[in-house]
Amino acid sequence: MVTTRFDIEKFYGKMDFGLWRIKMKALLVHQGLVDALKGDSGESLITDGEESSSDAAERSKMMEKAHSAIILCLGDKALRKVSKESIA
Repeated sequence: MVTTRFDIEKFYGKMDFGLWRIKMKALLVHQGLVDALKGDSGESLITDGEESSSDAAERSKMMEKAHSAIILCLGDKALRKVSKESIA
């Protein structure tokens, strides 16, 4: 199994947020977590307008992984500002 590691400079609040956001989106796409950016609606996991309990659990796990990935790419100053947020 080949593991690829991507290093994204941590966001400290002084660099270009737009470029950092593009890099974070690319990282989430690569990790299969891009659906977390759709918010709580979970459009891609809902079938026939209803979300099953397994889909809800899968979505919750995906949101937690995306949240963690974003947290790990924030500098201390930026992290303090968003530390109380619970969703990506």
